[in-house]
Amino acid sequence: METAPAEPGGEFTPDDSSWQATDSAFHSGLAGWALAFAVVGLIVSMFVGWGFPIGLVAVVSAIIALRRPLENRAVAVWAIALGTLSILYSAGWLLYTAMRANLLG
Repeated sequence: METAPAEPGGEFTPDDSSWQATDSAFHSGLAGWALAFAVVGLIVSMFVGWGFPIGLVAVVSAIIALRRPLENRAVAVWAIALGTLSILYSAGWLLYTAMRANLLG
């Protein structure tokens, strides 16, 4: 039966680097997902007016990603820009449809 050595720094003492997170995979990814939602929302909003929930999810996710320290800020900013653009396109489609149907007067 093996026991731990009595002096620090022996073979059974873990070094400090094993307890630190070296890979940012645990906290990264939300900005990428936000960008994916923004691109899908933009594509959907070019054809129909009901793509704004996807763009809204993208913008909210990107804002959350900007507040996290390990996220890619450039990707999050692109997600905000494209998500906002998809919301604007969707609003344009909805306004156009409402005008064509004489719902706005």
